Amino acid sequence: MNRPILLVDDNPMDVELTQLAFRKSKLTNPIEVARDGEEALAWIPRWEAGEPTPVVILLDINMPRVNGLEVLQALRAHPVSRLLPVVVLTTSSTSHDIDAAYRHGANSYIVKPVDFDKFRTVAGQIELFWTVLNVPPS
Repeated sequence: MNRPILLVDDNPMDVELTQLAFRKSKLTNPIEVARDGEEALAWIPRWEAGEPTPVVILLDINMPRVNGLEVLQALRAHPVSRLLPVVVLTTSSTSHDIDAAYRHGANSYIVKPVDFDKFRTVAGQIELFWTVLNVPPS
């Protein structure tokens, strides 16, 4: 069974575009969606209970209630999610956000392309690297 990809994004249009980009890239991993930081953190007890952990987490930064950096800190603080790959996938290109994401343990930082074809290319590269090429810790 292919492990899922967890997409954490509060913008319904960005969620739809990301899912469409992955479908067009013929992604074989199921995509789980958390529509904000609180929903993302609610996955931790599910993983502790034995649900498959994601092969990668795609995390937006700018979200209400619990922002992406807070989610990242919580993921890195918990044993079940400490080593999960987290790719920040966001519209923010500020050096402050980029530096903060890496300080909090992001594995990668990608600024979402505005153009759909470019975004589809990015989605395909994410899928290829994180689900095929990358060797995760055991």
